[in-house]
Amino acid sequence: MADYGRALEFGIFPSPEASAFDQILAMARIADETGLDLIGVQDHPYQRRFLDTWMLMATILARTRRVRVFPDVTNLPLRPPAMIAKAAASLDVMSGGRFELGLGAGAFWEAVHAMGGQRRSPGEAVSAIEEAIAVIRLMWSDERSVRYAGKHHRLAGVKPGPQPAHPIGIWLGAGGPRMLGLLGREADGWVPSSSWATPDKLPGMNRRIDAAAEAAGRNPADIRRLYNIFGAIDRSGEFFNGPVEQWVAELTPLVVEQGMDTFVFGPAEDPVRQVRRFAEEVVPAVRGSVQQHRAAHSDQNNGDPLRL
Repeated sequence: MADYGRALEFGIFPSPEASAFDQILAMARIADETGLDLIGVQDHPYQRRFLDTWMLMATILARTRRVRVFPDVTNLPLRPPAMIAKAAASLDVMSGGRFELGLGAGAFWEAVHAMGGQRRSPGEAVSAIEEAIAVIRLMWSDERSVRYAGKHHRLAGVKPGPQPAHPIGIWLGAGGPRMLGLLGREADGWVPSSSWATPDKLPGMNRRIDAAAEAAGRNPADIRRLYNIFGAIDRSGEFFNGPVEQWVAELTPLVVEQGMDTFVFGPAEDPVRQVRRFAEEVVPAVRGSVQQHRAAHSDQNNGDPLRL
């Protein structure tokens, strides 16, 4: 793998627990004030302890000024794509262009079905999310009316709008071969999590995305590579647990050797304090380390930073 040369971004992953609402807002304020780029909120509507993700994202956007927010990732089986598009565009307009869209094919099918959603096989889930991408982009278009006839999703002459305030990225939470292929062909970004896509699995997954992108005539470097990472600064353990120096040593190769460009931190303990330490200690150290590596490889390769 190689470094795609994309600008680094960093964010946080607060757990949307209703009992921790004040804590979530405190984490959001820190992210906004310290210059972090993103806040990602998981979307599991059937989890009784969780606030509704979209209501929470709207509140975070209203309480912050510069940080961007995205669902990490939207539960497609419980949210019709035309309504996802409408809500996403609305939040983007109201926040001045600070909304991005993470999209997931679904999981925990018993819980989805219990809440009124449809169970889908792996193949059906992939085709449903492919149709949803098309529907969402139609709903963001400047067409007078749009139609779409898919197996899972339909539009019958609906009038799109409003248009987003900026080109919203569609980032997929994807792990299987078919989903990774779809991502390479159609999506703007990839959002795996370290809980299931451990660092050793990333190269093979990235290769699938790149192969699909190239087959579709796309530049793989145009696809953002986000990574939800879970752990704690100074806590002993494996990946993403340890002192700041260990975090730098682990995150830097993920950028310069494996092509990841965005890290979204979910603290395993003491969330408010951990988010501040991540923003003030880990992020600048990783930026500096990656900059040094890129400069060194640029010098070695006649100014070409991507030939690693």
